[in-house]
Amino acid sequence: MPDRIKIPSAFWVGADRLNIGRSAILRGAGLPASVARDDASVSTEQFFALWRALEALLGPEAGLRLAQALDGSVLPPSFLVAYHARDYGDALRRVARFKALCAPEALTLTTQDEACIVETAWPHARTAPPVSLAEATLVSLVELARSGADAGFRPLRVELRRAPNAEVAAYFGCPVVWRAPHEQLIIDARDLERPFKSYNSELLAILDAALAQNLDAQAAQASLSQQVKWLIRRALTAGRPELRGIARELAISERSLQRRLGEEGLSFQALLSQTRHQLALEHLRDTSLDIAEIAYLLGYDDQGSFYRAFQKWESRTPSEWREAMAFGR
Repeated sequence: MPDRIKIPSAFWVGADRLNIGRSAILRGAGLPASVARDDASVSTEQFFALWRALEALLGPEAGLRLAQALDGSVLPPSFLVAYHARDYGDALRRVARFKALCAPEALTLTTQDEACIVETAWPHARTAPPVSLAEATLVSLVELARSGADAGFRPLRVELRRAPNAEVAAYFGCPVVWRAPHEQLIIDARDLERPFKSYNSELLAILDAALAQNLDAQAAQASLSQQVKWLIRRALTAGRPELRGIARELAISERSLQRRLGEEGLSFQALLSQTRHQLALEHLRDTSLDIAEIAYLLGYDDQGSFYRAFQKWESRTPSEWREAMAFGR
């Protein structure tokens, strides 16, 4: 899936209910006001920046508090379907299946002995997901069990990257492994068979069909140029992407790729430049990266080549652009 995320309305609703201003979150994330629109989409790293900004404003329990502030009226489509599933296992599998409607995020369920391990992954991520985002996901899955099947549901164990926290421990009500390598929700495999009180086979069929149709439409709408840009993004850190390699990944000839891009009024070199430009702006917002690192991440042979390209895009140097962003100019 391309690295584009439609920001769930639940994120903004939750922030509003916690009295956290949207402008403050956007300012902290270094993103423009247009990102708060209902139809706005961002990259994985920009989405992470929103969560880090929320975390900075609300504290380390931001994920727990935001997830608890939500209710059924603002659930994303994948969770709306899940609440009408047959049982908890069916609900989790539906969430996993439809995650792609909202973000390039993978939810995996692994059965091990008598337990089921649930974890998430972000294929396009260059950095670890914010702790608040990872915890909000686990909390939403626990809430799914408690609302759908049993208010007293408790996982077998939870593993978190964060330092020990009494509020978080009290919420999960089970043993917690702190400072773990990554977040995991470990549940008793028998809990997957807990029946849901709100199970509705007819409504489920309607919602399921509608979501499947939306997913198919989304896949069909991805133009060839969008697919090429996604492949370029993925290949950049390995060096300068070449037309030959991209064509091979798309299973078409170089000539066919050039012709079809031409039909969209584009060229491979134009897409390479556009992708580098977009990524350059994303990287420059991350102040932990220096200019030389960004030039490498964009596949340039030297820093001078990056400077010349950036000045063509923005009529200023990367350092000047970063400074202007820092001061809101």
